[in-house]
Amino acid sequence: MTTGDGLLVADLIGVAVFAASGASAGIAKRLDLFGVAFVGFIAALGGGIVRDLVIGAVPPLAFADWRYAVTAVVASLAVFWLHPQLTRWRRPVLLLDASGLGLFTVTGTLKALDAGVPAVGACLIGMLTAIGGGLARDLLTGEIPVVLQRDIYAVAALCGAIIVTILQGAGFSDPLTMAASALLITGVRLIALYRRWSAPVAAP
Repeated sequence: MTTGDGLLVADLIGVAVFAASGASAGIAKRLDLFGVAFVGFIAALGGGIVRDLVIGAVPPLAFADWRYAVTAVVASLAVFWLHPQLTRWRRPVLLLDASGLGLFTVTGTLKALDAGVPAVGACLIGMLTAIGGGLARDLLTGEIPVVLQRDIYAVAALCGAIIVTILQGAGFSDPLTMAASALLITGVRLIALYRRWSAPVAAP
């Protein structure tokens, strides 16, 4: 498998897990079938659309490559039809969201670097790719976006993007290393949730 193939597979997996996260949030808000699919689609592809527009890759892959839209819709519909078998929604949503955060941080950062974006810009684009879909999902479902709360979310994505940039600069951009980076970001996010780590807030 080439690096390009590995990046595509990782990207589509990220699309699927973020779509499932968005669909789960939509179901929890009692949206209809279209609403669930729409929230899943936006959660899965919103960050990637922002990334592609920023790096000048137009039209964005979400519209240029049918595999992205189909993956998002299929994953959303699968969650819609299978939700009676899932008893608790909070934990699946958080796990899927953390997984999508890790995958999209890696793919977004690598795509920015491949497009010739300098290291600092690539790190910011990687973070935006990871948090954009979740931000849109929360807004559509009437929640305060996770990225604006005390949770270690955007910080985990930014730190992960920095690690990916350093590894890529050192020549370690093989699929296994990038998969390990995605797992690390996901793990940090989940540990932060379990340990209730949070960023500081201003005193009242």
